[in-house]
Amino acid sequence: MSFLKIYKFLLHGVLKLAGIRPHTIEIEPGTIMNFWVPTETINNTNTKRKKPAVVFLHGFGFDGILTWQFQALALAKEYSVYVPDFLFFGGSITDKTERSVEFQAEYMAKGLRKLGVEKCTLVGLSYGGMVGFKMAEMYPDLVESMVVTCSVMALTESISNAGLERIGFPSWADFLLPVSVKGVETLLQVATYSFPKLPNWIYKDILEGIFIYRKEKVELLEALVISDKEFTIPCYHQSIYLLWGQNDEIFDLDTARNLKQQIGEKASLEYIEKSGHLVQLERPFVYNSHLKKILASIWSKERSHAIDAFPQPKKE
Repeated sequence: MSFLKIYKFLLHGVLKLAGIRPHTIEIEPGTIMNFWVPTETINNTNTKRKKPAVVFLHGFGFDGILTWQFQALALAKEYSVYVPDFLFFGGSITDKTERSVEFQAEYMAKGLRKLGVEKCTLVGLSYGGMVGFKMAEMYPDLVESMVVTCSVMALTESISNAGLERIGFPSWADFLLPVSVKGVETLLQVATYSFPKLPNWIYKDILEGIFIYRKEKVELLEALVISDKEFTIPCYHQSIYLLWGQNDEIFDLDTARNLKQQIGEKASLEYIEKSGHLVQLERPFVYNSHLKKILASIWSKERSHAIDAFPQPKKE
């Protein structure tokens, strides 16, 4: 048994103890999605759920639960945590031929609604942030707020070219879908500020995972880049919190500042020192501290709005 399989087995056991379990949903014939969900969701005991829903959207490197393992465990007690796999990642698959961000956003929303999620906060990393932005645009009734880490609203040609130039790769497929152990090592080095060298057999395990649905993942990346002329900045009603790795080379701090400016007054920006693109894995305790404060602020505002929606009794 490989290292990753053993690690996942142990991780899955810990997650179940924390009250989060895997759950497969048939969205429609030919399309199946895997979610990690609160145990009470599976048992149908949360019809009057009081805990706010937080949905973690992963990047292109790993599946959902490997990407967000530390955050899911840290938040499971206070929040209803949902960690899905995008189509062609982890346990999610479809026979549809579309590969756009809109396509991922549509099926992610369908899956959440089937799980009974009516409103949520999205936490998106990189590719997950792009899908999250599209979900916020398409389904404002579902997405109440967003926390975006090391991502952009859309991967326009200008943003794409600048990012590829910074990291020294001709295409995103060459970087994100390596074909060798050395390529996996380089991927992790570029995506982090200071990542320890791992044994080659671990890189080999990761490489084997990357090769699953590789053709479809290449197609997803090809559909991801759009021309600058095609992109117009949406008007988001949601509050959007940008939480960045200070040393991210893929989408650097200048990219984050430009994104904040594009979104406008609904956006805020925080960054974490000595961390790269995979900040939530590289500095999980610091990231979790920031994330908990942001979510507490969001939940506090939601409760205040709920109270304000009802007339208060007059005082004599």
